Amino acid sequence: MAAALRQLPVDQPLPWQLRVLPVCASTERELERGLSAGWMPPLALMAQQQRYGHGQQGRLWLSPPGGVWLSAALPWPAAPDGCASLSLAAALGIALQLEPLGLRPQIKWPNDLLLEGRKLAGILPRLRWRGPQVRYAQLGVGINGVNRVPAGAINLAEALGLRRHPQAQPARLAALVLRGLEWAAAAAGQAELVRRQAEQRLWRPEWLEHHGERWSVAGLAADGGLRLRRGTSEAVLQRCF
Repeated sequence: MAAALRQLPVDQPLPWQLRVLPVCASTERELERGLSAGWMPPLALMAQQQRYGHGQQGRLWLSPPGGVWLSAALPWPAAPDGCASLSLAAALGIALQLEPLGLRPQIKWPNDLLLEGRKLAGILPRLRWRGPQVRYAQLGVGINGVNRVPAGAINLAEALGLRRHPQAQPARLAALVLRGLEWAAAAAGQAELVRRQAEQRLWRPEWLEHHGERWSVAGLAADGGLRLRRGTSEAVLQRCF
């Protein structure tokens, strides 16, 4: 089932334009600069090192050599109502590429990938609009390959048990990420497929704090929100994508 899922619903690879920089302040800024200059999606910009990488809510993302620090613009349905969650589709697409390596990635809602309970990757999703329609999806992806990582994180080489594992090298890891994003773009119109498969890989801590109270994780809502339960009460946490 997992092998078949990895092949669906992608019909053919996206014709990526890939630009690689030795170092930059932020791949997000460089990508936006390129798009403003007329570069067209599907476009991916990768840096060997970022000086000022950031994640959700502007948090610093350490981006030393040895990881994949990438920002991409890719096709997305112009009318996103009823589409898959962008962050879940991207996380699931990348997870599906990691599983053939013998790994069991978990999706920490809304936009992280964990291995062995530690952070492997973060995803920064955005939809770019022109009036009432989506122009394209934009995703920042940071994933640890053979780089040093802070406490609470893990790199792919460690997870695979070999310090310089070939699959953890940035070039191969970047190709894996791009295949995952292709899967996400192809699956955009299959919201229930994405929700169901993401839910099977959902990280479920013992409890989460919400409004000062402890809630358990019940699963994913139809729109990709995180369903919480506390006794007979339910709540859904939402994000835009």
